Parts: sequence; structure tokens; C-alpha cells
Amino acid sequence: MSGTDTVVRLVFLAAASCFVIGLHLMNSPRTARRGNQISMVAMACAVVAAIVLIGVRGEITVTGWIVAICGFALGGGIGLYVARSVQMTAIPQLVSIFNAVGGGAAALLAVHDLTTGVEVGGTVAVTAGLDIVIGGVTFTGSLIAAGKLQGIVTGRPVAIPAGRVVNLVLVALFVAGIVWLIVDPASRIALILTCAAALAFGVTMVLPIGGADMPVVISLLNAFTGMAVAMAGFVLDATVLIIAGALVGASGTILTKLMADAMNRSIVSVIVGGFGTGDTTTVQGGSGDAAVRTVTADDVAIQLAYAQRVLIVPGYGLAAAQAQHELAELGSVLGERGVDVGYAIHPVAGRMPGHMNVLLAEANVPYPLLKEMDEANPLFAQTDVALVVGANDVTNPAARRPGNPVSGMPILDVDHARSVVVIKRSMGQGYAGLDNELYTDAKTGMLFSDAKAGLTEIIAAVKTLVG
Repeated sequence: MSGTDTVVRLVFLAAASCFVIGLHLMNSPRTARRGNQISMVAMACAVVAAIVLIGVRGEITVTGWIVAICGFALGGGIGLYVARSVQMTAIPQLVSIFNAVGGGAAALLAVHDLTTGVEVGGTVAVTAGLDIVIGGVTFTGSLIAAGKLQGIVTGRPVAIPAGRVVNLVLVALFVAGIVWLIVDPASRIALILTCAAALAFGVTMVLPIGGADMPVVISLLNAFTGMAVAMAGFVLDATVLIIAGALVGASGTILTKLMADAMNRSIVSVIVGGFGTGDTTTVQGGSGDAAVRTVTADDVAIQLAYAQRVLIVPGYGLAAAQAQHELAELGSVLGERGVDVGYAIHPVAGRMPGHMNVLLAEANVPYPLLKEMDEANPLFAQTDVALVVGANDVTNPAARRPGNPVSGMPILDVDHARSVVVIKRSMGQGYAGLDNELYTDAKTGMLFSDAKAGLTEIIAAVKTLVG
């Protein structure tokens, strides 16, 4: 091993260690930015080291360098543009696209090794086959998930005729394809069979899952991406890819389990059935045509300004309206009046874990005011006003009863507060496709407004009140 090889391997090892440190720092909103920065620098060093190693070994032609530089410039340019322009509400879709790119790239690496005539042993054939399957499933599944979140594909579950039988057949096909590749790595028919079955399975797996489960699905697919990258590392004999992929796979798996637990769902039930998939035909309760009590911004301002404790429940509607700064200002104004203000955060508020925490941190909401669900729920009974801003399914009392799409899902006990105010643009249903019974509760007042406009009006009204 040359001195350059040794230095590069040490750089790879240091980068992998930094990935672990960065991942650990992402456990808390306070240190997440630093964790991202450390991981970013580590990845940049690993890329530079890989380029140096390729150059020293002379393993790439001039044409290859031109293609690599163009690809780097194009991909880096697109990444920079997307990172600077994407809205916080579109982060889940962006994560899905990144998952698709990662899984697809890993699968293509395996396809390349199996088709270039390089001698492939049994171990490499196994890892290459698994790489193709996991990467292919991740690629198409992530594209469907992103389409559902973006509204390009319906968020409703799409039933596939004999769907579970179809999925079992596809699983059998790509397992047969992997076995065939082990026996005959040069077989193009086995390669095509494996690729086609994996790509089709990604579609048939995600299409029947309802939009409410997309955060869990995205996290699961993120774990798949990590495993695909790790498999690619085995194929290429690249230790840094194996370590980085294993980290992504492990962290994605843990996150998936935490999210499923937060929704009181098993991962198997999400994949097999799907949350809000219409498995039950009878839905008990629901607001239907029941009357609701509407309120004005002035009414809400009076309730909030003269309350002792206010718990604010932000949801996706807040994120979509980019109203986090107005919400933070309202909390600050109320705090100056002596109101005890807190923010009750559901684990999947905003579509992904931590999404709402990041939004509120961006608006400089003090971390101690953010209450996770287990901490917030006991406080609602001692709360004068619960202010719900754009949250729907995570506040629906119907979850406490069986027989409906949200049954068993842990919710914020907003209806236990003495008074409830909901800021929402309409009576539209959430991802679960179920009317929210909270809206027709006698103590609930509905302020029909865009979150940003409604909060602005409330802030102005609170400021005009004489303390």
C-alpha cells in the first residue's frame, strides 16, 4: 500500500468518525446546525481524498475527468439552488427526492459492476443483487412518496387489484433474480428481472399507503438508502461507503421506529395496510354538517390577553403559511403581559419529526417553551386557552375511539383545555380524510383565516388592549 493510499484511508476513517459525531449532535435542535456543519466538512474531505486517490492511481481517462467535473458542477449547482430556494414545508418532498437519487445511484453502481465484464465472485454478486433490490425499491418508492406529498400523486391510498398477491410475486421474482445472479453473475436476464421487480415493488409498496403515513414511509426509505449505499460500499470495497451507509440505515431505522411508536402504529401495519387507507368502512362521529362557533380576531385577542396559561398547538397549516415568525411574536406579546405561554409539539407535527421544532427555532422561540406531547398533555387541563394553528389529525378526539382511520393515534389533548381557538382556512379534512370533532366542540371557536393573516390580526388586537 502506497503512502497516498494510507493517507486517503486515514482521511476516510476521520470522515466516518465525524459522521458519527455529526449524527450525535443532530439529537438536539441546539446542536443540530453544528452537527450538519461537521458532517458537511467531513463529506467534502472524503470527496477530495477520493479524487486525489483516483488521480494518483490513474484510474480515469481525460474524458472521464470531463464527465466527472461536469457531473459535479451540475449536481452541485442544482443542490445549491434547491437548498437556498426550497420552502421549509417542502423539506419532506426534498428528502424523498434525495432518497431516490441515493438509492438509484447505489443500484446503478451495482449494475455497472455486473455488466462491465469484471470478474464477480459470489459475495460481490450477493451484495450487488441486494444493492439493486434495495436501491430500486428506494428509487421508485421515494418518487411516489414525494409525488404524494407534493400533490402530483393523490395522497389518498391507491388500491392495486390483488395488491398483496402482486407484492408477494414481485418479492419472489427479485429473490429469484438475486439467486440467479449468484449462480451466473453475467446473466443479463437475471439482472433485468431483478431490476424490474425491484422498481415495480417500490411503486406497489407506496401507492396503497395514505398520505398521513408518508413521514414514516420517507424515514423507512431513508433507511433503505443507507443500506443501499452500504451494499455499494461492499461492491466497490469502499470502507467509507459501508460506514456512512450503515449510519444512515441505522439512524433511519431508529427514526422510523420512533415515528411509528408516536402514531401508535407498527411499521408492518403501515407498509401492509397504510394509515387512513380506508380499511374500515364505518367512521364513528365526525363533524359532518354540525354547527361550528366562529370567532373574530378581536374575540381571540381578549381570550388570550386575559388568560393565565396559553398552550399553542402549531401544525402543518402554520408551516404552509410560513407564519412561524408571527406565532413567535404573538407568544412574545402575550409573555410581556404575564401570560404563561407554551408550545405543544406533536411528534409528527409539520410532516416530519423535528420539522416544527426547526420552524419555531428559526423564529427564535425559546427552547424551554417547546413542550413535547408527553409533557404538554397533562398541562391542557390547567390551560385557559389552547390555540390551534393549522393542526388537524393530531388534535382529533376521534382517535380515542375505535372504528375510524385515526383510532389509536396518540393526539394532543387540546379538548381538555377550558377554551379552544382554532385558526384554519376552512373545515377541510386532514390527511386521514376524517372530520375533526374538536371543531364542533361547544368550547371551540373557529377563526377562519390563513395562519399568517389571522395571527397578524390577533397580534394587532392584543396590542390595542389596555393592560
